[in-house]
Amino acid sequence: MLMSPDQTTCKPLVLTQVSRLRFRHLQFLDILGNTRNLRLTAEQMHMTQPAATKILMDIEDILESRLFDRLPRGMRPNELGLFTLRYAHSALDGHRKFVDEFSTLKQGGHGHLSVGAISGSAAHLLIAAVAELQRLRPLLVLKVLEQSSDQLIVWLTERKIDVMIGRFTDESQRNQFQYERLAGEGLQITAGVHHPLRGPNVAGLTELSNWPWILYPTSTALRKVSDDVFSRAGLSLTSGIVETPSFLFAVELMQSTKMLSLQPAALVDKYVRRGLLTRIAADLPDHMPDFGLITLQGEPPSPAALAFMDVIRTIADHDSALGLDLAKNRS
Repeated sequence: MLMSPDQTTCKPLVLTQVSRLRFRHLQFLDILGNTRNLRLTAEQMHMTQPAATKILMDIEDILESRLFDRLPRGMRPNELGLFTLRYAHSALDGHRKFVDEFSTLKQGGHGHLSVGAISGSAAHLLIAAVAELQRLRPLLVLKVLEQSSDQLIVWLTERKIDVMIGRFTDESQRNQFQYERLAGEGLQITAGVHHPLRGPNVAGLTELSNWPWILYPTSTALRKVSDDVFSRAGLSLTSGIVETPSFLFAVELMQSTKMLSLQPAALVDKYVRRGLLTRIAADLPDHMPDFGLITLQGEPPSPAALAFMDVIRTIADHDSALGLDLAKNRS
């Protein structure tokens, strides 16, 4: 007998019930979740509509819960249905990933790996790690996506990437993900080479707040740093703001306007060396919170992901030791 989601006396679901769901059940749920229509689902499953109705009834009997509301022109998943559809899609995605990687390994390859990374210092580490990984695993199929940490966290949750290099954007995320520190990241206020604030004099917060700024989106860690600095001083930016996640667009804008921007030092260094941008001496934080490797809690990384993590961990440790040696020599 099916039970509705709002019944408070529902028996808890047990593992043996879920184990009765077959691969075909998951395929059926995934297609029905997309079509919301039994006739279309039956066509895509190459079966009759009565057979499709029987499969849905079997699934609901196994789970002892109604998953869909039957409407005159379709099916609407209820709360339990939406949760079950997410499970079915995730399980099928895991099957597909296994088949792809198994086939690649069987043919002498080294699997697939999707990595998401923030820009700046993390990108420099990533480039070195990718070069070394290609040497160690020349047949690895590697996908690299660059984005801000807030978007990378979403992609990691949705399993669109296997591992990310970035930061938490909310403390609650520490319960969902595994974090391993890699390095810190320097910051620098940057402007076009002809900006009036260029030179050795240190600009104060009040003076800086009167200039227009190019800022990263509000959900990013870098934006939170700049917002916190001015808000703690009781100041707000008064001369215009342009928000963009694109560093290259920010560079073009700084070169053609008198706008300021707080950027990762690793990103702007080569532009400063080439005379395309200038640093502004200012009383602002010169470091971001540390960034690191982030993976899903409770899900062991794939062999390819583990190999990548070992490589980038070694490179980060080497860079850190080199930085300490340079600091000792300067002192």
